[in-house]
Amino acid sequence: MIKKGFRRIFNYLIRGTIVVLPLAGAVFLIYWLFSGLDSALNLSSWLFKDDQGRPLYVPGLGIVSVMLILIFVGFLITNLVTAPIYNWFGKLLNRIPLFNTLYTSLKDFTEAFVGDAKKFNEPVIVEVNDSGLKRIGFLTQRDLSKLGLEGEVMVYFPYAYSFAGQVAIAKAERVKKMNISATDAMKLVVSGGVSGLE
Repeated sequence: MIKKGFRRIFNYLIRGTIVVLPLAGAVFLIYWLFSGLDSALNLSSWLFKDDQGRPLYVPGLGIVSVMLILIFVGFLITNLVTAPIYNWFGKLLNRIPLFNTLYTSLKDFTEAFVGDAKKFNEPVIVEVNDSGLKRIGFLTQRDLSKLGLEGEVMVYFPYAYSFAGQVAIAKAERVKKMNISATDAMKLVVSGGVSGLE
């Protein structure tokens, strides 16, 4: 009877952990990300002072100010900056050594997720070797003829439990389109294969 009671309590502990741990982890990561960004970008300590003249921290002002800046820049780019000016500015930034590599990489990576030409929207499965090993990735380039690689494609493989990934080139015949959404494929890979197939 006591053994059965301990088993039931242990079962409750496991079920509680399964529910609470991912929830707490997600909340903690979101809180950590937003509080880190907010404190790094918060200008309230420069703008506001208390009765004794000490800097006053206003929580959330950093995130709000960044969102307002992004909306303002988006408005300017959409309504006032013409394509030639935008292209000229891009070419100017590309001439700065080292900065151009970082800027171009971050710009392309950002546009791949949120731009008009999203890149990580075609999940594929790639046969890695003749033993049948396969990897899930996202097709990012269909034509590699400029690299002298006709009949090959470029695939991005995200890592499990990470925002990082690896780029690889594979023969086109070894790459098959998956019949799931890009979101589910990303969940499947990032979760280590335990979610995304519900």
